Amino acid sequence: MADVRDMYMAHRMIRREFGLLPQRVREVEPNDTRRSEVVGAHTELVCGFLHFHHEGEDLILWPLLQGRGGEEAEAVLPRMEEQHHAIEAAGNEVLRLLPEWRSTGRSGHELAEALDRLLAVLLEHMAMEEEQILPLAEKYVTAAEWKQLGEHSMKEVPKKVLPLAFGMAMYEGNPEVIKAVLAEAPLPARLILPFLAPRLYAKHAKRVHGTATPPRGTAALGEPGQPSRAEM
Repeated sequence: MADVRDMYMAHRMIRREFGLLPQRVREVEPNDTRRSEVVGAHTELVCGFLHFHHEGEDLILWPLLQGRGGEEAEAVLPRMEEQHHAIEAAGNEVLRLLPEWRSTGRSGHELAEALDRLLAVLLEHMAMEEEQILPLAEKYVTAAEWKQLGEHSMKEVPKKVLPLAFGMAMYEGNPEVIKAVLAEAPLPARLILPFLAPRLYAKHAKRVHGTATPPRGTAALGEPGQPSRAEM
């Protein structure tokens, strides 16, 4: 059945990057368009990653659980879908404000507040997904079907930024999970990404966050090796 550990890795990346973004925006001085372009480009990039991540769940994961999970799935899937709509709405507000701030460096407080709202709904959603959806996926989704979920995101993300995206995930990724993900990749990627991706992210993080080693997020409740809510 599905090995869902890669979802925790993706969620760690999302928590970290979206958690840091509001402050990155607030730090930009008004009219500093060089800096607003750097942070704005990163904001657009991670919003794109988030969109493709959730699109795959909408198209692949939810229908599988709906068809097999019975009452267990019916109890949680409507809330998952509501949260996706809320995340999409919050993300669209960020993307609405982003172009003007990116080009002028002005009114950053509005964008930062929109990012705060997006982060709030993201954190709620990921916590609930980890607590209730991932156990269902382990129970009802096959490894081949779970692989399709990852392939969807990889197919949609522009190829030129795929190594950077993988570097973002690798930064806090479990080495065993990274190895398992790479095992499914084509041979050139298996050989190159372990060396290229971390370097690309370190360079990118230095430009965006001012350090090649930005603050790491906390492990999710229920993540392998971490306590579940019931155990706390």
